[in-house]
Amino acid sequence: MSSSVERTDDLVREYLMYRGFTSTLKHLDSEIKGDKEKGFRVDKIIEQLQHFIQIFDLVGLRDYWSYLDRRLFSRLEDVYRPTVCKLRTSLYRYYIIYTVQKNPEKTQEFFQKQALELQGQAEWRDWFVLPFISAPEQNPTFSPYFSRQWADTFLVSLHNFLSVLFQCMPQPVLLSYDAEVQRITCVQEENEQLRQMLFALQGESRVKRDEEMMVHHKLPPYVQHMDRLGDTELDLVSSQRNVNMTTPSRNFFHTFLPQARRAPGKTSPAPQSSPTQASLGRKDPGAQSVKVKDPPAAKDSKMATVTTVMAESATGHSRPRRHHDHEKQRKELFSKLPTQSSEKRADGSDPDAQTEALTDQTDSANQMQGCEVAGVGAEQPFIKLSQEEYGEHHSSIMHCRVDCSGRRVASLDVDGVVKVWAFNPIMQTKATIMSKSPLLSLEWAAKPDRLLLLGSGVGTVRLYDTDAKKSLYEMSVDDAHPRILSLACSPNGTSFVCSAAAPSHPTAVTESDMRSSASVSGQLLLWDTKTVKQQLQFALEPCPVAINCTAFNHNGNLLVTGAADGMIRLFDMQRYESALSWNAHDGEVYSVEFSSDENTVFSIGEDGKFVQWNIHRCGVKQSEYSLSQDAVGPFVLSGYSGYKQVQVPRGRLFAFDSEGQHVLICSSTGGIIYRLSQSDVGLESVLSLGGHKAPVVTVDWCTAMDCGTCLTASMDGKIKVNTLLAQKP
Repeated sequence: MSSSVERTDDLVREYLMYRGFTSTLKHLDSEIKGDKEKGFRVDKIIEQLQHFIQIFDLVGLRDYWSYLDRRLFSRLEDVYRPTVCKLRTSLYRYYIIYTVQKNPEKTQEFFQKQALELQGQAEWRDWFVLPFISAPEQNPTFSPYFSRQWADTFLVSLHNFLSVLFQCMPQPVLLSYDAEVQRITCVQEENEQLRQMLFALQGESRVKRDEEMMVHHKLPPYVQHMDRLGDTELDLVSSQRNVNMTTPSRNFFHTFLPQARRAPGKTSPAPQSSPTQASLGRKDPGAQSVKVKDPPAAKDSKMATVTTVMAESATGHSRPRRHHDHEKQRKELFSKLPTQSSEKRADGSDPDAQTEALTDQTDSANQMQGCEVAGVGAEQPFIKLSQEEYGEHHSSIMHCRVDCSGRRVASLDVDGVVKVWAFNPIMQTKATIMSKSPLLSLEWAAKPDRLLLLGSGVGTVRLYDTDAKKSLYEMSVDDAHPRILSLACSPNGTSFVCSAAAPSHPTAVTESDMRSSASVSGQLLLWDTKTVKQQLQFALEPCPVAINCTAFNHNGNLLVTGAADGMIRLFDMQRYESALSWNAHDGEVYSVEFSSDENTVFSIGEDGKFVQWNIHRCGVKQSEYSLSQDAVGPFVLSGYSGYKQVQVPRGRLFAFDSEGQHVLICSSTGGIIYRLSQSDVGLESVLSLGGHKAPVVTVDWCTAMDCGTCLTASMDGKIKVNTLLAQKP
């Protein structure tokens, strides 16, 4: 209850200041200072009682207890009245024992002032002789009260009684603010769990639906089991379907072709002719086929084929002979079937049209075969469940980062506006940060995760509390290096690194300007988060250069940086020195991250390369992929009347999933997820998120259970929140 009272007092103060009721605020503060209930804090009440005892203020002690009795104890039921009386008696005895030990004169004063009140009470009858005993601590009647155990027992009992009393007291609605917040938080967490369960069930239902669709497209039973039919059974099927031989089967190709693909290597014991072959106007294997557009010939050939099949079955040819003839007819059927279908569609046209129809039929068959193989063999690793948009920014996004808990997002645009917002369970802006000076970088603190680091263009780093919505500290860097290009907080939360660069004043972003940025000097600084002081400056060899990007490993023992001179530097954070460095890219290094196993480092550079480096073998490439300008930058947004906006990369250009097997990369219309392959086949695109009308300039990937959230931010100020469901193999 005490925390609720303190919280409510702060809210009332904030409200009075907002309304301008300064005189009321002064009266409130003065009354709070003289509050005898101490904000319902039990420890403060007991501390006040002990204070009266230690200064031998009997009147103050008696008045304070009378106030508590009148204000609190009088509201209790009669059954608790004996308990209150016992606590008052123990409190007076506690005072008497203290006076006997410290000031015996105060003991006689107590009995003189309290004689009229206590002389009629049986529990005080033996205590009036206490001032006249030379050694009361040795008297069997009073010796227990001089022990430390009795004093501690009394104080604990009084503490517990007051605590239970405050918890059971009726509270005003305003004091239930914290409890309501906790209840809403629990409901939100429960909703999120149900949402994750719903996503999982939707994914399972989609898979089951796909399986059911595949079942619906299976072959008829008599075709599915044709390879297992005996001679008698196949003859029976032929005789049953002989009635419908005059009508060509239009769906024969779609019905029979999957069966051929499903068992290409099987041998069939069926007879040398089938009813479906006869329905397409085929003669026996030795005869020439007749065009379908000639119905009489086709009808005669069908009847002849059926007659031949029945005659051969009746004469009892040997099984190997029938098996051989059936396989021969089957191969001939598949080789001539597209030609017959094309002749049906191109009847009455020229030969070129027939050839084109045949090509179209073959292409469609190949496409259908490829789709079926892909649908059966290849399974998508992610399912995009939803895509939402955050549109509170009005200019191009520079940075977009999710905090460690995955609950909040901080986004920064080129106008210097920072938005702190949540996307779960609903999209809601939590705080808006406006800065007079331009902001260039941001990073979430690891512990506590409510703190946000903001780097400006005037040499300051601000520590902002997103819950209290106020700046806690502002740190100043060297005036010679005012641009804070990158911030990275150690996972243990005790320190963070800050990359500062010399000023740059290009009138327009051109290729020569970006190339010349490699010569801009810079610093890499380590700051202590608790003391808010600079610990040291890292040595950058061969010369001080601007550091564009920084990243820690999981425990903060290693730090990797990418610089404007194209070099990657690996720092040992236990010795605070450079462990490795190598030339990585032709041009600047824009983004760098550790792999999931932390044995390699990935980087994207100005040369359009996405490279994986082995940190155990300095400068050795493990893999290399070429990316388009849409994924690397500089990013270009064209408009009407020749308007063109160019933005140099600032935020993260790629992000990994929880297992490190897939990477999210920028593109012109949205993020694209690629599968990282150990072979040299290159990046394999598995899912395009899409949804953007402007180039995506930064991405982030937050994972939680089987559902992950991908953030893609673009130059038009739009941020897409994509919820994915991982397909576990």
